Amino acid sequence: MNATLPTAEALRAALSGLLDGLPPKQAGQAVDRLIAHYRGTIPTDTPVLRDRSDVAAYAAYRMPATFEAVRAALGALRAAAPDWAPATHTDVGGGTGAASWAVAGAWEGHRTTVLDWAEPALALGRELAAASGLPALRTAEWRRARIGEDLDLAPADLVTVSYVLNELTGPARTALIDAAAAAARAVVVVEAGTPDGYARIIDARDRLTAAGLTVAAPCPHSGACPIEPGTDWCHFSARVSRSSLHRKVKGGTLPYEDEKFSYVVATRFAPRPVTARVTRRPQIRKGQVLLELCTRDDGLERATVTKRHGELYRAARDTDWGDAWPPPQAG
Repeated sequence: MNATLPTAEALRAALSGLLDGLPPKQAGQAVDRLIAHYRGTIPTDTPVLRDRSDVAAYAAYRMPATFEAVRAALGALRAAAPDWAPATHTDVGGGTGAASWAVAGAWEGHRTTVLDWAEPALALGRELAAASGLPALRTAEWRRARIGEDLDLAPADLVTVSYVLNELTGPARTALIDAAAAAARAVVVVEAGTPDGYARIIDARDRLTAAGLTVAAPCPHSGACPIEPGTDWCHFSARVSRSSLHRKVKGGTLPYEDEKFSYVVATRFAPRPVTARVTRRPQIRKGQVLLELCTRDDGLERATVTKRHGELYRAARDTDWGDAWPPPQAG
């Protein structure tokens, strides 16, 4: 089952009337404060979303982008474990439930529990879920919990932790990842696609593999990341369609935006990682395509695919940032 497209449409529909009745100036101020927080580097030990106006602004401003980033990470998990599906899912720090919407678009028949410390976010998440028409969301449990060092996670097939680590202190991040590793069969962690976000993902990846999990994506292996610290960072991009509401809240004019994100997926079962993954947007030139790759056996390398490669060249022209290489159909 793959309900990604209708799920994205359902999310846009649920968000469409969200800011009705909220003064534009108040919404704009809330968005500005949230942007300042998410671009900052200082973690907090208190909820970022304080009241209804904060939550409404956050949902309109961030939910579509978070949904698309998590959807992309889940797509990589589905590709690495095509026969696996979760029966239970815990969305840690899920707020208004963007990651849970992405999970509902990837599988069906599972039970979701959303944990967050901000009751206004949980309340709005329940409202949006009730309007979704998706069984996994309409039956989800929305539970208040302090996301910190003392978080107790019940066993679950899938645990998602999306855009949460930036809000935590170092010890709380460590405790959360360790708890997720102990509780889940599959863990998906998503952070902003910045050098700091990538550093948090690498720390999480190291703790997950130390706990005995295997990296399923984006890496083609569970060994050390071949990127030398401080020289670059691994991140990807997801195209986000902007509704008129989204453009209004974010002050944009384009019908889309590109969300940059870093992520790791690790499992307690044996996945089938890709042989190599495209780590930058392919450069298409006359008669050739240049691909920056992270490979299973040779670390980082550049592949030049030319017309003389025939079908592989045609596949390279259709390959995107974050895709497997070679494509399964060309393997």
